[in-house]
Amino acid sequence: MIKACDDLCGSAGLSPALQDRLQQLVDLVCKWNGAINLVAAASLPDIWRRHVADSAQLFDLRPAGARLWMDLGSGGGFPGLVVGVLAAELAPDLQVELVDSDQRKCVFLQMAVQQLGLKARVTRSRIEALTPRGADIVSARALARLDQLCALALPHLAPGGICLFLKGAGIDAEVMAARRAYSFSLGLNPSRTDPGGVVAKLADLSHV
Repeated sequence: MIKACDDLCGSAGLSPALQDRLQQLVDLVCKWNGAINLVAAASLPDIWRRHVADSAQLFDLRPAGARLWMDLGSGGGFPGLVVGVLAAELAPDLQVELVDSDQRKCVFLQMAVQQLGLKARVTRSRIEALTPRGADIVSARALARLDQLCALALPHLAPGGICLFLKGAGIDAEVMAARRAYSFSLGLNPSRTDPGGVVAKLADLSHV
């Protein structure tokens, strides 16, 4: 487990308590996955790299002093639950909101938040129906094209807020399409877990 946490998640020196929380999260996902299909069953043998570490890399990109992290389409809890676990020890002032429209997945998310003792809340809703949140960070993983993510995230960003989106091949075309309707500064950080993937960091997001 220590190798999985430190080598894959890229955060050297994780405390035993934090390592234990991450392992608890993995155990919960594996236990519930057969009933709810939280992640692809074929990915479970590689869950530390494919899901935990893939999510954890976003945490290192958070701006100093961030208070609200909004995770869109949280589904099986990646990246939202991983962010919540890391924040519980490494950024205790950071509140995480996990948003999903699927009732069964929200039941899982709420149970995981309670069992892991996280400072997080679960919101069952379509993203478009939510009132503005004023989030410092909006994240999403495998949810939609970049232009669609911009439309979903923009109403919920605080001034100076950023977006962190895990994206794969085809990001250049998605950026071109998004820039037709939105203005933003963009940083593309190579994924630590997927040779063809990136973490797209958007700042100063606005309509053109």
